Amino acid sequence: MARKRSSRTTFFFLSLPFVAAFTFFAPLPSLSSLSPPLPASSPIRVIGQKFEIKNDKFWKDGQPFQIIGGDLHYFRVHPEYWEDRLLRAKALGLNTIQTYVPWNLHEPRPGKLVFEGIADIVAFLKLCQKLDFLVMLRPGPYICGEWDLGGFPAWLLAVNPPLRLRSSDPAFLHLVDRWWGNLLPQIAPLLYDKGGPIIMVQIENEYGSYGDDKAYLHHLVAVARRHLGNDLILYTTDGGSRETLEKGTIRGDAVFSAVDFSTGDDPRPIFQLQKEYNAPGKSPPLCAEFYTGWLTHWGENIASTGADFTAAALDKILSLKGSAVLYMAHGGTNFGFYNGANTGADELDYKPDLTSYDYDAPIRESGDVDNAKFKALRGVVKRHSAASLPSVPSNTEKRGYGPIQLQKTESLFDLIDKIDPIGVVESENPTSMESVGQMFGFLLYTSGYAAKDQGSNLFIPNVHDRAQVFISCPSEDNGGRPTYVGTIERWSNQNLSLPDTKCASKINLFVLVENMGRVNYGSHLFDQKGILSPVYLDGNVLKSWKIVAIPFQNLNEVLDIKPIKEIAHSRINKTLALTNIKNTEEVSIEPALYAGRFVVDETKDTFISFSGWGKGIAFVNEFNIGRFWPSTGPQCNLYVPAPVLRHGENNLVIFELESPNSELVVHSVDHPDFTCRSSSSSML
Repeated sequence: MARKRSSRTTFFFLSLPFVAAFTFFAPLPSLSSLSPPLPASSPIRVIGQKFEIKNDKFWKDGQPFQIIGGDLHYFRVHPEYWEDRLLRAKALGLNTIQTYVPWNLHEPRPGKLVFEGIADIVAFLKLCQKLDFLVMLRPGPYICGEWDLGGFPAWLLAVNPPLRLRSSDPAFLHLVDRWWGNLLPQIAPLLYDKGGPIIMVQIENEYGSYGDDKAYLHHLVAVARRHLGNDLILYTTDGGSRETLEKGTIRGDAVFSAVDFSTGDDPRPIFQLQKEYNAPGKSPPLCAEFYTGWLTHWGENIASTGADFTAAALDKILSLKGSAVLYMAHGGTNFGFYNGANTGADELDYKPDLTSYDYDAPIRESGDVDNAKFKALRGVVKRHSAASLPSVPSNTEKRGYGPIQLQKTESLFDLIDKIDPIGVVESENPTSMESVGQMFGFLLYTSGYAAKDQGSNLFIPNVHDRAQVFISCPSEDNGGRPTYVGTIERWSNQNLSLPDTKCASKINLFVLVENMGRVNYGSHLFDQKGILSPVYLDGNVLKSWKIVAIPFQNLNEVLDIKPIKEIAHSRINKTLALTNIKNTEEVSIEPALYAGRFVVDETKDTFISFSGWGKGIAFVNEFNIGRFWPSTGPQCNLYVPAPVLRHGENNLVIFELESPNSELVVHSVDHPDFTCRSSSSSML
């Protein structure tokens, strides 16, 4: 029985006037101006069009149908490249596209709905139909997908009392109902029996690997039926074991139970087990996630799966007249702050995902198809397809635009000095990022302590995810310039020794905490960010904190512009005008902004190489291309799609957390690189 809870929700969101001040380096548009033109306004109903299950087969318009599909996520691909990537999937031989719908992309703030630009799911679905794809839709509300918080919006973590995610908690279900009440009516006209491409809609995602709250699953089914009708095939996907299927499926013929399993496993016994969880005659064998590769975390070697091995495993499934959906057909990119993370035995064993979601898929991150895996999988599909396959497109053209000279425009601490004190949150103890109304980026916590001759010992038991510590003496001649003393990390949390500092006044303590991506899978899903515990100085709790939000622009959210933005903008523009002047300022370990310009004579895909840089985030023409961390690796270069560039002058802005390249130079190159790896990395 689910624990009773009031359905009343209380949100602790503070309206901080200074928050938007930091959007000056990334006032990212929603990409609405970059959306592809919509296909025909609405699908035309085709009399007799029907997709159904009977005799342990899928049937399309009265004929047996074998799903040979692939996951391709619209939110990981620039909208102007949607059609290009879909055409490459068509050349692979796929007849079906499967995609998640991330709630957090579409409702970044409570009640603020976004369905344009990269979030224009209707345009994407219509494009699938235009290219003659069927669609399997996975609207969650939980999606996993190596996506921040498994697709849940982070503001759910600020609801008070705390929600029980992925459960029949009434307060949680109330918000799910509201979300699906906005989403599902938009996709209802696109169902197959109404002339659209959607043949199946998934309920939750691999729920059997998480919980066994059947009331929750039944509630989702009821909501889906209310909006989508009784004829559509609803399905669940769970690992091909008895335990996961027992917990994650709904018995009977109301919901079809699909399975997934490791590439190379014998599909026969798993498909036989699948039959036990479907009604008689209602169990066409379907591997809803056939893994073409795997994900990669920072600090690991790039994941790779053999082409021949993968193709042979797919051939086994298709030879059994089974259906399969390639996960991934095309991985794409975790632009912005949307990468997820995993944990091991406990939440301290934290493993954030790369910006790249290449996944070693047959269609690579930049769309390339001239590779062994694409050829091998296409060969298998061709043998099992009655229709001829389209010709294979060429790889996307790429360019390296050469070195980009950068200039330091502002240090973080210089910007902090310009913040209106009214906008600073004061608290006896540190509080989470979500509780101060910020979902992504960074928080700066400040406090003070009395100087000691022998120095001090700092301990933060629970920091999510990475904290850089600085101290300053306000009474010093340099005005109390903060100096770096060390880093405290969630995955290797240790005490930090603060140096002996002669100071006539209290020493200022600054702790800059980076949100590196929320956990997207497993029991530690409720992953708040910031300092989540008391802070101890020499064994005593340090009190009286000031908390400053430092948000950066994410993919689909434009924050308000405030007066400080104009100050910072003028600073950047002035500095950019000097980009040909060699920067002679001494490089130090402190978070700072760097900016530069580069000229593009012809817009082609490119990659920005961060060799020699430390850790940070980057924006090209105000588009958040993601996180870089070459000192840990394995990703060295960030992908920049051609539609982000413009003919002529282009802007690059970097927020570097540690030490920049000594020459303040990055390079625009024509290839990806996953060979960065430091033996001294703390994540290894």
